[in-house]
Amino acid sequence: MSTGPGLESLVDQTISVITNDGRNIVGVLKGFDQATNIILDESHERVFSTKEGVQQLVLGLYIIRGDNISVVGELDEELDSNLDLSKLRAHPLKPVIH
Repeated sequence: MSTGPGLESLVDQTISVITNDGRNIVGVLKGFDQATNIILDESHERVFSTKEGVQQLVLGLYIIRGDNISVVGELDEELDSNLDLSKLRAHPLKPVIH
């Protein structure tokens, strides 16, 4: 897996990470290494449900192993702050199958 220049441009920005087990973790990217292990600060997990709004579980400073990462994406903070997560309904993501 190559990190390329992509992650370098995201340092100190808010990102969203989808893990292989289907978790969605949002936080500020503080660092990463050659194995794509990443360090997030001010992070929280968003837990989706079809019956109630999105729950946000506070994680704080959090490390995610590179081999557990499926997708890393930049988060549009302005758009994200305008979302009413309490009204958002969605099926939880299923685990990634390799």
